[in-house]
Amino acid sequence: MTKEWAAKVVQGWEDWIDEAARTGDLIGEAALGAGTGQVLAVDTTSVNLYQLCYAAVSHAQRSSGGRSVIITDVANFPTDRYVLQGLAKQLHCRLVLIDDSEGHEFVTPESLHATISEVGAQTVALVSLSVVQYRSGALHDVERLTTIVKDAGAMLVWDASHAVGLIDLRLDAWGVDLAVGCTYKYCNAGPGAPGWLYVNVSRQSELQVPIQGWFAQKDQFEMGRDFERASDIRGFQIATPSIISMRCIQASMQVIKEAGIRAISNKAEAGTDFMLRIFDEWLVPLGFSSSTPRQASQRGGHITLHHPEAYQISVALRDVAKVVADYRKPDALRVAMSPLSNSFVEVMEGLRRLRDLVRSGQHRKTKARANSRVT
Repeated sequence: MTKEWAAKVVQGWEDWIDEAARTGDLIGEAALGAGTGQVLAVDTTSVNLYQLCYAAVSHAQRSSGGRSVIITDVANFPTDRYVLQGLAKQLHCRLVLIDDSEGHEFVTPESLHATISEVGAQTVALVSLSVVQYRSGALHDVERLTTIVKDAGAMLVWDASHAVGLIDLRLDAWGVDLAVGCTYKYCNAGPGAPGWLYVNVSRQSELQVPIQGWFAQKDQFEMGRDFERASDIRGFQIATPSIISMRCIQASMQVIKEAGIRAISNKAEAGTDFMLRIFDEWLVPLGFSSSTPRQASQRGGHITLHHPEAYQISVALRDVAKVVADYRKPDALRVAMSPLSNSFVEVMEGLRRLRDLVRSGQHRKTKARANSRVT
């Protein structure tokens, strides 16, 4: 603020104008396995999801008449499902939900192939899934599922919010067309930090997002009367980025780049395995179960614990044991290891406090928090 904004004022935009693209390139290099010119740090995950899903569906409808089916899964993150429900109404499509509400709550290649076959491959306009399921922590087979959707003549939009900065993603190598995600979970860019979108270079010239902002204009400062979209990644940017927010993302991504996403992913795998071993020994005897896959290649960075008194336990964990865990209805607790900041000793201590709390029954004496919607 003192070196750039104070000194340059409006002239700073000569340097800042492409900050969203430069920050996107850093996200791509550090965490996504994406080459330059394919990622933008912009807006929110939900806005970016809507933008890319709309672009994919409208492209399918223009190029292949009769494509009117959107596919997602029951266990997908609520915002994603809500966005797709609204998009289906707006574009007169039918939303089909794969029922993966039981077990590990994730979409297998077999279940996706069966759903596409059932509705007819020629009718599919879009598939949208999350890389890591928000509730169970299950990790999808991104490459195989992407191939299945491409073979059906459609595009798959991935939400990588619970994977970016944690999983060794390789979007280019896996043939991913479109993806979105956040920067405030494992990327640690701060509460409400901007999201990002990825558009494979092979798709950039043929897709049109619904919100036509001046940053996407081919000759931005001509201030022309009509919109003419830039054919590269800038064609997917709506408006002015928050430069301060961009710097927060850059700082966090530099840490990820220096640590190496492969090393981070390996520690996450070891950490979740460690948590599951402690779970078996300490928590199963107290009535806990888990919906997180045991196979390391099928899970992300958190494990999900189920207990009939999960809500009371979550409140007592925060207020009494000073351990923060997420509660998700109806009976789930999410506990995670952030590889960049958590040690194995901290993980063991947190689970020890959970064990001792439930063993003592103290959670039953803790009052629910009033006037808070956050769980």
